Amino acid sequence: MTRHAVFYVRPLLLLLLLALAFLTACAGASTAPGAPAAGDAPSGALTVFAASSLTDAFSTLGDTFEAEYQGVTINFSFANAQQLGTQITEGAPADVFATALQDHMDLAIRSGRIDPEAVTVFARNRIVVVAPADNPGNVTSLRDLARPGLRLVLADQAAAAGQYALSFLDKASALPEYGADYRERVLANVRSYEDSVRATFTKVLLGEADAGIVFSTDPASDRDRVLVLEIPAELNTIVEYPIAPLDDAANPALARAFIDFVLAPRGQAILGSFGFQQVN
Repeated sequence: MTRHAVFYVRPLLLLLLLALAFLTACAGASTAPGAPAAGDAPSGALTVFAASSLTDAFSTLGDTFEAEYQGVTINFSFANAQQLGTQITEGAPADVFATALQDHMDLAIRSGRIDPEAVTVFARNRIVVVAPADNPGNVTSLRDLARPGLRLVLADQAAAAGQYALSFLDKASALPEYGADYRERVLANVRSYEDSVRATFTKVLLGEADAGIVFSTDPASDRDRVLVLEIPAELNTIVEYPIAPLDDAANPALARAFIDFVLAPRGQAILGSFGFQQVN
């Protein structure tokens, strides 16, 4: 009798173990891309320094990340990335730095707080011309930016968008259809140089300027309030956004988890929804 009992119990135990293994595998497979693995999720506060052009996209990324990582709080500092890079060199506490210009990242690298091997490009962008929806300056072509009397606003040269705008003007001035003095004539129309690309776009949005040069992602959520004039590829620049953790991050595991999330399919999809070109 005992031997018969043993014969029936062992298959039953085997079936139970197989069922348990199957359920565990299914649970692991259901984890969303870019989401934390159970038991591995770091917690705590994270400070992210990011270029102002990332404000909307990173705010959404942060909300999604916090929802996935229970117990995590992300504090963003959005500004002109050169200012942020300078703050990093002066020792400001931060865990992650994301910018729209490698020069700004290089500034932080030279401070000794970021390892150049840890820098990764996570998104791409380009610049465009924007005008208020009612187009008071009658801007219909890039040549109109040089028309006397136009009220133009640009980001300061210290900001990434300002540097890319000047690069566009230099390229156009080398072409006969624009003329060698195109840059000079356009800059004569500048009414103000703004601290960041966000401030530049806001001035155009409020009708305080006839036109401005911003990133293509800036008008993504306000397409019905502005006109967008594309800058052709030969005059434009592929803008690459680098991101890196700081070597002295207060929570290095959380910093790495956030960057991994940005690079994962889910994070890339969020960036894409705001008009950024995905890298993965």
